[in-house]
Amino acid sequence: MALTLSEKLKQLRQKKGWSLDDLAREAGASKSYLWELENRPERKPSAEKLTEIARVLGVTTEYLIDEKATFDDAQVKEAFFRKFNRLEDGDKTRVMDMIEAWGKKK
Repeated sequence: MALTLSEKLKQLRQKKGWSLDDLAREAGASKSYLWELENRPERKPSAEKLTEIARVLGVTTEYLIDEKATFDDAQVKEAFFRKFNRLEDGDKTRVMDMIEAWGKKK
């Protein structure tokens, strides 16, 4: 089923249990701006805002703007790696150490 940007934003926000206020605070946007994105499909966010909204919702911008895109395993991995790449080097090392430790469990 194809979902619009408006529908995806609302669905993802609600899945996290967030109000519009919560998403606004996390994404650095106003509540009224986000309300318009969710309720007025003709309203399109700037690339900068879309990137930040996607980041806090844990998805990719491509997923949000492509009405035919589904949130599948590839999207989950891409969102994870984007978050991972923003970590400081020391934090990346700790994550890699944890992954190695989990991989040794059998």
